[in-house]
Amino acid sequence: MQNNPVMDTQIAPSDNNKSYFLPKLNGPSNSSSVVQDNSSDVEGKVKTRILSMWNNMKFVGMKLKPNFAKESPVWLLGMCYRKLEPPNESTELGTDVAAFQSQSDISCSDEEGLEGFKKDFISKLWLTYRREFPILNGSTYSSDCGWGCMIRSGQMLIGQALVFHFLGRDWRYAPEQKETTVYHRKIIKWFGDKPSRNSPLSLHSLVRIGKGLGKKPGDWYGPGLVAHLFRQAFKDASKDNFEFDTVNVYVAQNCTVYIRDIFAECIDQATNKWKSLVLLIPVRLGAEKFNSIYSPCLTTLFSIKECIGIIGGRPKHSLYFVGYQDDRLIHLDPHYCQEVVDVWASDFPLTTFHCRSPRKLPISKIDPSCCIGFYCRTKEDFLTLVETVQPIVVPPHGA
Repeated sequence: MQNNPVMDTQIAPSDNNKSYFLPKLNGPSNSSSVVQDNSSDVEGKVKTRILSMWNNMKFVGMKLKPNFAKESPVWLLGMCYRKLEPPNESTELGTDVAAFQSQSDISCSDEEGLEGFKKDFISKLWLTYRREFPILNGSTYSSDCGWGCMIRSGQMLIGQALVFHFLGRDWRYAPEQKETTVYHRKIIKWFGDKPSRNSPLSLHSLVRIGKGLGKKPGDWYGPGLVAHLFRQAFKDASKDNFEFDTVNVYVAQNCTVYIRDIFAECIDQATNKWKSLVLLIPVRLGAEKFNSIYSPCLTTLFSIKECIGIIGGRPKHSLYFVGYQDDRLIHLDPHYCQEVVDVWASDFPLTTFHCRSPRKLPISKIDPSCCIGFYCRTKEDFLTLVETVQPIVVPPHGA
């Protein structure tokens, strides 16, 4: 019997201007330090360009449109999309899901089929490597290409929580329509790549917080550390952005969620009102590699309506998982390096923040270290999650 910490998860009571690579010089100088600085800037620019091109070649070279079996259901953050069937026919949902949930508990979208899945997937925020943003404080970095993928994955997961919170689960992005909701753009602005109090979830803000945890620009982050970055980022954001007063981020310690602690943080003692919860649970699904005994546990999480996804991926190659079909996880990949977008410009373009091509990865290839996310709008949602997740987090036949 293997005692793996992952599925010991418990629910327990608790005792401005665009910045370029080359600086603008007022005139020639004979200073050797300036020459060295210019040489360093040029070297950094070339290195970033080459790294960006290499990442993008790998990204584009991968299969952009994986096959989706029409006979198997596709799960996407609590929604099931199935092949359109004649009125008297039905589609099997899969033994792992059926084992944990009754038919009445499952949200299906039979009317739209896989076309509905496509609309839902495109509506997810896609936050990727960017280049030519303002230099990160204390460094020469104006791109996160090659090291910021876990932070970007975390941004996508948190972005989805904010979409659920402000727009709802049924919101859909319609790229052919110029009009969009105010909160759609506002959420993207919060992740804008610039050092600003109005972009509290930006790479710049998160790297600044990471510095206090011993990290510097260019360092690689693990999923657990990223979870703690966002907990602190939300606390900081609430000082200047009133919208963050309505959401609380809780990070589970040692795979244990303490209900009393959740209540203490999410229930206003004066008004007894509930503050919506983003619950992040860092876990390890094996020792050196993913333990397949946890496959049904992991995939079934995507059938829960409170699930906002999982950040993890391959070793040193983070991805944001949003669903699955059969034995493959559907994900958004942050490794495509794009030019920075000035999200504070009027009617800034939205196309680079949404991905049209879902990708899949065999669940057996994921890194064992990951972080699972949930969003609970109400206290009732949280209590329902507690009840629902208990049988799911125990692997079949024990671990």
